[in-house]
Amino acid sequence: MEKTVYRFAGAAIIAALALAATWKGDGTRLAIGLIVGVPSFVLMVVSRRQLGSSFSVMPEAKGLVTSGLYSRIMHPMYFFLDLLLIGLIVILGWPVLVGAWALLVIVQTLQARREERALSAAFGTQYDAYANRTWF
Repeated sequence: MEKTVYRFAGAAIIAALALAATWKGDGTRLAIGLIVGVPSFVLMVVSRRQLGSSFSVMPEAKGLVTSGLYSRIMHPMYFFLDLLLIGLIVILGWPVLVGAWALLVIVQTLQARREERALSAAFGTQYDAYANRTWF
């Protein structure tokens, strides 16, 4: 539950920054959007590759990945997708999209909880130890 609070607090901060960035001039929006979006896209792809054959669309415990980006972030694909989308929202300058993004964060949080339950059921104390040493 504590990590869920951190996820939503982080999402609220990111959303506020995105809204503030959309009020800047076009050059500033483009720069901020690219600075956030490009590395986020790269890290999202890296996290997908690190997940390897453990990836599944529906929550399924194929394996417990605890190395690379997953050593500190439990759901790096979601995290970096969210940052990528924020970068795009900033570039476009459409603050109304922050609401759609916020809904996506809620859906991802629910999906992450389902994934966490599946992994906990499959890997027990090994998963609990992993979850305790990740940032969020």
